[in-house]
Order: sequence, then structure tokens, then C-alpha cells
Amino acid sequence: MSRYSVTDVMGRAKAPDRWRGRTYWRDLDWVLLIGAVCVTLFGSVLVWSASRADMALESDPQSYLKRHLINVGVAIVLAYIASRVDYRWLRAYAPTLYGISIVLLLLPFVPGIGTRIAGARSWIDLPIGFTLQPSEFVKIAIILMMAVILSEKRDAETEPSGRQVLLAVAVAVLPILIVLVQNDTGTVLIMGSIALTMIAISGAANRWVFGLVGGAVLSILIAIQLGLLKQYQVARLTSFLDPNADAGSASFNAEQARIAIGGGGISGYGLFEGPQTQGKFVPVNESDFVFTVAGEELGFIGAALLILMLGVLLWRGLRIAMLANDLYGRLLASGVVAWLAFQIFENIGMCLGIMPITGIPLPFVSAGGTSMMATWIAVGLLENVRLHAARSQP
Repeated sequence: MSRYSVTDVMGRAKAPDRWRGRTYWRDLDWVLLIGAVCVTLFGSVLVWSASRADMALESDPQSYLKRHLINVGVAIVLAYIASRVDYRWLRAYAPTLYGISIVLLLLPFVPGIGTRIAGARSWIDLPIGFTLQPSEFVKIAIILMMAVILSEKRDAETEPSGRQVLLAVAVAVLPILIVLVQNDTGTVLIMGSIALTMIAISGAANRWVFGLVGGAVLSILIAIQLGLLKQYQVARLTSFLDPNADAGSASFNAEQARIAIGGGGISGYGLFEGPQTQGKFVPVNESDFVFTVAGEELGFIGAALLILMLGVLLWRGLRIAMLANDLYGRLLASGVVAWLAFQIFENIGMCLGIMPITGIPLPFVSAGGTSMMATWIAVGLLENVRLHAARSQP
């Protein structure tokens, strides 16, 4: 029997129900979607607690939370749009989106537009006191563009050509160099992990993967030796190797973070009751060090629950990548998972003192409108791959 069992008034075959708009909700990965909502709500509570002491208005302890929830609302709308955009449109317009992202990435260097926060000149001033960090959206552009390049293999080819790999590397290197000049080493590491993972998933020869890893390590060493990295950046990257070497400067944040997490014990002090959190000892704990709020106020149980929920999101992302029915979708989903996995590990790791301090937010949890929007767009892209695979089945 034909798949088209229904005809319209002109006698033409209609698409089956699974292709119609109402099947959108049925074909979603609901575990991923519900998991992302739960993590975001959990994070909003942590942001609320962290912001009450110094970020909220005295007249309204919930003022910063309200602003955060507005960002969350906008982010979810963007995720919906990203999931509904035609899959083929994403491929066709990836170069355009990449070009726009590079232009945005250069705007922080323009006087009167760009601003410096925490030593990084990677922000754009917006009206009404809002700021935008273009590098968050560049991560998405890198994933889209690299997926297009690395998926254009001929049927007889089992791996991308050397030209394709080099072009994909160039797509990642250009924004990496710009972000490096902006003094945002954390984002540089994330972009590098995305590029390396996507090249490995594409089926490229091992020599490319090992060569890129070696080249990255060598580049970091050369940058340090030539003084291309500022002293505070080097101190942040190396302080975790000896946390007690300089407790007064670079490793102060990590020391306070460990005190907060260790003091929480099994069940924590209780929400809004953490002495380190409410005493403002841990800096930027509404963003970079938000995990310390979970560890101190909710204890090991709360911190473990947060890690478990984030793990569920990564699992669903990996599952979507494995079930993708084409290489483009697999690369796109794999790039998103690599981005989120590395950023989660780096953020929590720096709070625990096992990773360098890089000043990157915890996905879905930390305050920060641009980061929240970018990570939710990532969820939309994963759902897009999932929907495309579901609708391509006979």
C-alpha cells in the first residue's frame, strides 16, 4: 500500500500524518526536553540563592532571578525555532550564519560597542543594561559549518579528504584566534574540543586527530613562551596543579570554591543558608562558580543530582547522534555533545580544583543570557536532528 493513502480535493496524494505539523510534538525527544527544563529550573534556584547577597536589588531580592527567568524564556523560544527550521536550510545557509558570527565576534573590538568583563574583551553593550557575548553563538556556527564540510564525502569515500579536513580546521581556527586575542581562553578550549571531536567522528584518518592534538599542545606551549598569553591567564591555567602555591591571587577562587563544596557535607546547609555563598566569599557564584552553591547549600546529594541530570542530557544527545540517518546530522549532534560535555567537565572540574580556572559558565545552570540562549539553541539543534531522523523512516 502506498504511504499516501489520503488525497486532497484535486486528487493529489497528501503527505502521511507523520509529516504534518502536529507530529512535531510526538517525534520530539521528550527525555532530552524535560531534562533540559529540569536542569534549567534547578539552576534558576541556585542563581536565585547566589544573587540574593550582592546581585539583587535591596528592594527586591528576586530582581536578579526575574531577569534570569526572562533570559530562560527567550532561550526556550530560540530552541523551538532552531528545532523547527528545515534541516536542509541549515546546510544551505551555514556559510552565511558562519560569516555573520565572525562579524559579530569582531564587534567587541569596536570602541563604544565592545566592553571588557573579567579581563576578556568579548562582550557587546546592549541597551537597558544588557550585554551580549558573540563567542557563545560562534560555537554553534563552527558546528554547523564543520558539519557541512566534513559530511560532503562522495559515496565511494570512507573518510574526508585532506582538503576537507584542512578546510574544517580553518573554519575553527579563525574564530579561535579572534577569541584568543579577546583573552577568553576558556572559550578557546571549548572550540578546540568541538573541532577535534567532529574531525574524529567524521572518519578522518588517525594521523589528523593525533596531529591536531599535538599541534594544539605545541601551540599552547609556544604561546606561553612567547608571552602571547597574559600572566593572569597562565596563572589560571596552571594554578590547579599547585592550589597552595599562590592562595592570594590566582588560586583564591578555587580555594574558596573547595571550602564551600567541602563544607556542604552530605545534605548541605540548606537553601539560602550557605555561609560561603551568602557571605560572598566565592566570586561570581551566580555564573562561573554556581556549582559551589549546589555543593554547599544542597550538599553531596544536591550536587550529585545536578551532575546526574546533566549526564542524562549528554546521554540523549549521544543517542540522537548515533541514530542520525545521515553524516551531517551525526556530526552536528556530536559537535553539540562535545561542546556541552567539555564545558560541563571544565566548569565542575575547576570548582573541584581538578581543572584550570577558565571562567566559563555551567550549561543550563549559570546565569548569563547569551550562554543560556546558546545552550538552548543547542537543544533545538539536537531535536532537529532527532525529528529529521524520525520523519525519514518509512
